[in-house]
Amino acid sequence: MSGSTQKPDIPVKIVTCPGCGGVSVYAASNPYRPFCSERCKQIDLGAWASEQFAMPAAAPPEDFAPD
Repeated sequence: MSGSTQKPDIPVKIVTCPGCGGVSVYAASNPYRPFCSERCKQIDLGAWASEQFAMPAAAPPEDFAPD
């Protein structure tokens, strides 16, 4: 019996970077995941901060009168 404590190989998932569309490794070894780099992560953060991304909101009906 050997005292080997090898960890099983975890497959690496390759995804598309939402920032630049390039290849990105989605694994613990990539601290910027799902982005490929710190630059793409910061650009995305800046877009959210400047409200370039927004969730759609349903407008109330025209005949809606608050009580």
